[in-house]
Amino acid sequence: MNYPLSEKYMTADLMAKIMGPNPVKLEEELLNNHLIPKGATVCDLGSGQGLTSVFLVREYGFTVYAADLWSDPEENRLFFASMGLIEEQIIPVKADAENLPFEKEFFDAVVSTDSYNYFGRDPEYLDSKLLPFIKPGGYIYITVPGMKKDRHNNLPPELLLSWTPEQLDYLHDISYWENIVRRCKGVEVLEVSEMESNDEVWADWLRQENEYAVNDRKAIEAGGGKYLNFIKIALRKNIFEQSSDTET
Repeated sequence: MNYPLSEKYMTADLMAKIMGPNPVKLEEELLNNHLIPKGATVCDLGSGQGLTSVFLVREYGFTVYAADLWSDPEENRLFFASMGLIEEQIIPVKADAENLPFEKEFFDAVVSTDSYNYFGRDPEYLDSKLLPFIKPGGYIYITVPGMKKDRHNNLPPELLLSWTPEQLDYLHDISYWENIVRRCKGVEVLEVSEMESNDEVWADWLRQENEYAVNDRKAIEAGGGKYLNFIKIALRKNIFEQSSDTET
């Protein structure tokens, strides 16, 4: 597919901030025909070094809370300022996805790009730890790295060139994720589908020279990419869940 918005972010200095397959292109495809209202307050959950958060503000006009456990909020704040954004538009927050530090029903939407698979595999996570912070009728857009078909009982040797079985356990197929989200009582499942971006976003990542990209080249150059994909998950919080979700 074409990435007219993401092309603005393909500079060497911005690509040096990515921490895996190009998250900006993933986010552009994820939000194609999205339903998040104009001017929404959005949590970028697992925002890393903040590039996806900048993208959400500049290209969609959202007010964004860049929430990440491992990045430095002060470093992200300086980066956001260098991109011409003010703190009323984009707020860096050190946050554990398992224990979010926000008011209940604070967000119109949550967007999570290439991180939800680390904490969202718990079937109880959506209902108990994420939905309480989203307004009734609000949206969740997720993209996770996955497998075209789960192969954990017979892992392809190409993938083991770069990753351990424990690391590959974070990758699952569409049926796995559909089962996870459909067990959630508080959402309507709008879409669970394979994305188009796999080859393109991996190519952008493997051009980087950091040690993680160099390690990942071994699996992809051996043909491991044919087993992998990215998965889109779009959800809407049920309106009638308001009272039960907000009680603590």
